[in-house]
Amino acid sequence: MAWRRRPEARGALALLALALCAPGARGRALEWFSAVVSTEYVDPQTNRSVRSVSESGRFGDSSPKEGARGLVGVPRAEDRDPEGCEAGTRFLVPGGRGAAPWVALVARGGCTFKEKVLAAARRNASAVVLYNEERHGNLTAPMSHAGTGSIVVIMVSYPKGREIVELVQKDIPVTVTIGVGTRHVQEFISGQSVVFVAIAFITMMIISLAWLIFYYIQRFLYTGSQFGSQSHRKETKKVIGQLPLHTVKHGEKGIDVDAESCAVCIENFKGRDVIRILPCKHIFHRICIDPWLLDHRTCPMCKLDVIKALGYWGELEDVQEVTAPESSPGGVSAAGLSLSVPDGERSDTGSSESPSTGDPVPPCDAGFKEDAGESTALLETGRSNTQRDGPAC
Repeated sequence: MAWRRRPEARGALALLALALCAPGARGRALEWFSAVVSTEYVDPQTNRSVRSVSESGRFGDSSPKEGARGLVGVPRAEDRDPEGCEAGTRFLVPGGRGAAPWVALVARGGCTFKEKVLAAARRNASAVVLYNEERHGNLTAPMSHAGTGSIVVIMVSYPKGREIVELVQKDIPVTVTIGVGTRHVQEFISGQSVVFVAIAFITMMIISLAWLIFYYIQRFLYTGSQFGSQSHRKETKKVIGQLPLHTVKHGEKGIDVDAESCAVCIENFKGRDVIRILPCKHIFHRICIDPWLLDHRTCPMCKLDVIKALGYWGELEDVQEVTAPESSPGGVSAAGLSLSVPDGERSDTGSSESPSTGDPVPPCDAGFKEDAGESTALLETGRSNTQRDGPAC
């Protein structure tokens, strides 16, 4: 499931559980008892006894949970007080004699439960039965009537109450028996806890939403940067491929003394090493400098921006991949690169001189190349003695 993988979802559930288990979160437990109501009367038409039993009543909150029995009495019609709220309300008890126990039956409404119970208690009722309002149907409701003493108080549904009232109003004695029914315990969450849980849930939802937005924005940016970085590296690689290469030969010492080792790997150049010559005249191993230029674009020694030095200032989309050819065994062309000839190959007399920079240099296919528009440094690796008399063509 997704919530098992999401830390913010687990945090929200943990906070919700903490709120429900916190002290006072459950409020108080509502305990109530149902009442077993039994009615019995003699049908005047058939002269037969009619009896019905149902667990349809509910004890009041302050009522003693015990049984009661007696003839049913209802408020007299002439008093026009079916709710039994008035202190002087008189009750009609068919078949009642003297001090025989009787049970008051009154309708809900008109006054408080306590006032109804006290009005019936003044008439020496042994119990009070209230029937619910018509709009509630067969339902009963909890009753709070603190301060009514030890009198038994229950509530029955509207149909049950009206059935008994109609019998009593016909002057038919009805005996009602009240018994203790089932104990019910109902726990509920207090209003304060509901507010706390709601606030905690909304807060965690906001945090989760913010986290998701942040996550997907970062993922989108990362994907875009990866795509752009790969495209940029591809174009940069093409530009780097335009830098000249040279393969070092065995015994070659025509490299300037200041550049005889690669500044990246700090190792001297050896035979068959492939070197890359940068526009700033610094040389490095190709396998060392190419990854560096892909990431930094600058010379490791002088910090020259190699890409800009090659004339590429902005976008690199139109760059064509051109790999500079390796120099021939006789030499390499690089702007401004100073060259030296091994001592063993110099003239013993020392009388010969190299051509001056002002004299024209004849073209040579074996060891030299000329760049138009700029001075060209010549790397000579030939071992011919013709060096004494000038370049051999």
